[in-house]
Amino acid sequence: MDWTYLFTSLEGRIGRQSYWMGVVAISVIGLVAALLDVVLGTMNENGYGIVSAIATIVLIYPSIVLYAKRWHDRGKSGWWTLILLVPVIGGLWMLIECGFLRGTDGPNRFGADPLRG
Repeated sequence: MDWTYLFTSLEGRIGRQSYWMGVVAISVIGLVAALLDVVLGTMNENGYGIVSAIATIVLIYPSIVLYAKRWHDRGKSGWWTLILLVPVIGGLWMLIECGFLRGTDGPNRFGADPLRG
């Protein structure tokens, strides 16, 4: 798997397996940042830490790229990521669409089917 392509290019499509691998990678980085805050004692009284804040800012773009490519596989614009702004329903919608539903069969306007090469 080309991790650079997965997290930096808004072009193309990715399947569910690549999507979940990316989600896990981003989550692990966030968890490590939170643990570093605990170990270094950089957390404030509200439970926020400087390492976690920096990691969150750094991971915004790779997350958006990951979501956009998965929406592309579903035949939709990456702008559908904004559905996350809708409380409760938006997150659930994105979880189902990006995490569990198959992409469009064959090529679509965003590129070749990632399952068929």
